[in-house]
Amino acid sequence: MNDLILFILVISALLVVASVLQPLADRLRLPHSVLLAAVGVAIAAAAVTLVPTGEPRMVGEAASAIAEMSFSSSTYILVFLPALLFQAALTIDVRRMMEDAAPILLLAVVAVFVATAVIGLALWPLAGVPLVVCLMLGSIVATTDPAAVIAIFCDIGAPARLVRLVEGESLLNDAAAIAIFYVLLEMIVSGDEPDLLMGVWDLALDLGGGTVLGIVGARLAVAVIPLLRGRRTAEVTLTLALPYLIYVTGDHFLGVSGVVAVAVAGLVFGAGSRSRLSPSGWAYLDAVWEQVAFLAGSLVFILAALMVPKLLVGVSAHDGFLLLVMVVAALVARALVLFLLLPPLTLLKLSARISNSYKLVLTWGGLRGAVTLALALSVTEARGIEGEEQRLVTVLATGFVLFTLFVNGTTLRTVIKLLGLNRLSPLNQALRTQVLALSLAEVRDSVQETAQEYEFPPTVARAIQKPYDARIAEVTSAGSLEERISDRDRITLGLISLANRERQLVLEHHGLQTVPGDIIEALLRNAGEIYDGARTGGRIGYNRAARKILRLPRAFRFAYSLHRWTGVERPLARQVSKRFDKFLVRRLVLEELIRFNSRSLKPLLGDRVAELLGEVLGGRMEASSKALDALELQYPEYAEALSQRFLRKFALRREIARYESLFHDGLIGQELFEDLRRGVEVRRREADRRPKLDLRLDKVALIAQVPLFNGLEPKDLARLAKILRSRLALPDQTFIRTGDRGNAMYFISSGAVEVVLPDRRIRLGRGDFFGEMALLDGGPRRADVVALTYCTLLELRSGDFRKFLKANPHISERIDQVARERGVKRVA
Repeated sequence: MNDLILFILVISALLVVASVLQPLADRLRLPHSVLLAAVGVAIAAAAVTLVPTGEPRMVGEAASAIAEMSFSSSTYILVFLPALLFQAALTIDVRRMMEDAAPILLLAVVAVFVATAVIGLALWPLAGVPLVVCLMLGSIVATTDPAAVIAIFCDIGAPARLVRLVEGESLLNDAAAIAIFYVLLEMIVSGDEPDLLMGVWDLALDLGGGTVLGIVGARLAVAVIPLLRGRRTAEVTLTLALPYLIYVTGDHFLGVSGVVAVAVAGLVFGAGSRSRLSPSGWAYLDAVWEQVAFLAGSLVFILAALMVPKLLVGVSAHDGFLLLVMVVAALVARALVLFLLLPPLTLLKLSARISNSYKLVLTWGGLRGAVTLALALSVTEARGIEGEEQRLVTVLATGFVLFTLFVNGTTLRTVIKLLGLNRLSPLNQALRTQVLALSLAEVRDSVQETAQEYEFPPTVARAIQKPYDARIAEVTSAGSLEERISDRDRITLGLISLANRERQLVLEHHGLQTVPGDIIEALLRNAGEIYDGARTGGRIGYNRAARKILRLPRAFRFAYSLHRWTGVERPLARQVSKRFDKFLVRRLVLEELIRFNSRSLKPLLGDRVAELLGEVLGGRMEASSKALDALELQYPEYAEALSQRFLRKFALRREIARYESLFHDGLIGQELFEDLRRGVEVRRREADRRPKLDLRLDKVALIAQVPLFNGLEPKDLARLAKILRSRLALPDQTFIRTGDRGNAMYFISSGAVEVVLPDRRIRLGRGDFFGEMALLDGGPRRADVVALTYCTLLELRSGDFRKFLKANPHISERIDQVARERGVKRVA
């Protein structure tokens, strides 16, 4: 049989085995990777046994192909690792991972160094090989495989934080361990004396360079997404190419860690692309990558398992003793990090407290997998390493993988149950009771409605409803949520629910494509901050995070400073228009949240808590409406154009959804549907254009709006326009501060400001002026001046002030009159 055909046949058969083993693993309550490893080893053993017989012919050829199958370590790492790392990083919520950044980095980086050192030093006196070889073996077995652990966690309902710690650790752990491994391998192969400082420097370059490459590559990919115009297949193709481009570029051309680069790229791309892709596009991308990860993970595990019999050739009783020493050393190293190095992070407030139960599970759950086997295999291919050293490394690494999979992996579920980590907290138990009672009542009522609609006999409906009545009675006998947990806990629960719902509502607006992606990204980021604030600080933390979006972002402040010092308006106009978009969507989302609180949270959490949550939402609504009203008051035409654009995009989205429904129902054909879709696409691109915002800072137009300048001759107006500067004041901006040196006065063209005196406040509006007092008497500023809304001002600098008054006596007289009324005398 042709070798290629036989190879394809074997790989296809292994994929069939992997697919069948997944439901079998669920049935046997075993991790899929553990079962894959067991079956892979069994297949390899059977193939070795069947090869000598050669009968029947087809089975003999297949057995021979499996027994002779050989993959290099570079094949495992280059073909499978980039895809697995990228998918794992892509699905991680970076914001949530950052909550535990300190413990994750400790487990992923520091723990690798500790494990490498402890295992290496434990084996060195006993193994009869150089220390650097023992350290290399320690780095090989320092890589963890999260698949089996996470599968168990999800199956038994382990706390989400435990899953997050394992995911974050495993993602960065591989990168650190592989980088250390290659540095140590290079020391052995080169034959030079180990240079610790040079090794540390090489490692730092590997990790740092890989991080920079991953960030740059991912950001470039995110920037390309809008150019693909929502084509799902193109978006998926881009992401399939990205990890391999980054890995090869880093590892083979730039000399930095390709593994680190891919992991970082996955995190950055996942965080940045969520708002650039439509929700359906993201779901499609996620589904494709889940399938890719399953194929790659299954193949790499089973193919690595097929190599186990070859890697265990020549195993001895002494090897068994060394394996036992290595297992104990690995557990000691992991416990050392978790129980001795982790607590100081909590004392320094770099990490929330991790319970001892969590630490025990993380200690026992450090499973190893295909990456460890691939690194062990690369040792057998390396030149410059003696045969006994190669044999020892491969035997011990392989034995260690089998021990963690078949001992730790099969008992981890029992350990978690014994520690009680599969049980709900009192808060979640009480919430479960309330949710279950409300849900069962809704189901019971819907059964009654359905029976009436289809005219089923009442006896049929009662027969179905009776078990639900019994379950409702059983559940409610445990007491209501109000009776079982405190008001404070219910308020925190409500705030967390509001934050989760807010994120969903923002994503719904993203799905309607009514708002630009950068606005969605800002709103999603703020929703995440609100969620974190509610979890850690309750009502105070929630409100503090919610107020962050009211602040001016750095880009806005930069654009404002640019306009102030250079007069350039375009960046500032863009930032103001973005602020319009942001608060328009925020107000719509808050209106939905208020309804959500009344409709869903009130029955669940009680009237008192719902009323308090309503007050919190009301405060947010008031602040958002104030910010939006200030913009609408200053730029009413733009506000109307923006509202029309929002509704137009909403209508177009609904229009294409209607055409898609008609097409799927068979009421219109493919040709007509494509024609209608193209028409909508043209109109959508037109609607995507943001209306142009005129900041109304043209000096000639502003001068015309100040009554004080009426009657000036055209030549005087032209001269005045040269010395005045247009300025935009922002709401609540303190434009002048008490005690400052006076360097300019201001004329109000539109808007209003408030002069804050010790005993009173004076409101000034269009046509008024302020700031002249310090210029007239030469003293410091005597009051704060705060903008009440967006204001357009004309600034007259102190150097031009006296020339201006001398050239315009009637204006000078008016300014003197106002100054005298304000109690100021001009300095001669």
